[in-house]
Amino acid sequence: MSKKDIKRVTGIGGIFFKSEDPTAAKNWYKNHLGLNTDDYGCTFWWKDKEGKDASTQWSPFKKDTKYFEPSKKEFMMNFRVHNLVELLEALKEEGVTIVGEIEEYDYGKFGWILDPDGNKIELWEPIDSAFQ
Repeated sequence: MSKKDIKRVTGIGGIFFKSEDPTAAKNWYKNHLGLNTDDYGCTFWWKDKEGKDASTQWSPFKKDTKYFEPSKKEFMMNFRVHNLVELLEALKEEGVTIVGEIEEYDYGKFGWILDPDGNKIELWEPIDSAFQ
């Protein structure tokens, strides 16, 4: 299989944005839009095309977070991917800027890239079953 044929993004893993007061933001979205918020924001559960449980995370971060660096933007997108290691290898060969090293947790692997506008993008190979 060529690098062009590998699975890339399989869905949106999360929407993250900076907030002056993340707690107030979570409460506003809970009270006015009905989001079931917790300390991290809100997790939306859905089924993928194979019928497996999948999730998308919505999270406000503190205004001074360093997590989005080197991007100067107020938001960061997280995309679900099938095979993070394989995808990062292909992206590196294609000249995409890779940020940091892969991090692994019981709920998946994470890697980061920059798009042409300097937006930091988080790539997540999820283990959705870790949340259940």
